[in-house]
Amino acid sequence: MIFLVMKQLTLQIPEKKYPFFMELIRQLGIQVSEEVEIPEEHKAIVRERIKTTKPEEMIPWEEARKRFAFKEKS
Repeated sequence: MIFLVMKQLTLQIPEKKYPFFMELIRQLGIQVSEEVEIPEEHKAIVRERIKTTKPEEMIPWEEARKRFAFKEKS
């Protein structure tokens, strides 16, 4: 029998280095998970906000998106 021991890592990669890093990971045959786990406490906050928000306080997503200040990719 062969038992594989796996470690799970969370990394922060500079945006400019991300394509290189991902290609390196693919070449090494390392499994990549793009899945993001949302803590239950965060989900509870969102559920509470959904319950307590009045419809007249809501705005369409298109309008909300215009209010964000997005950074330019370098």
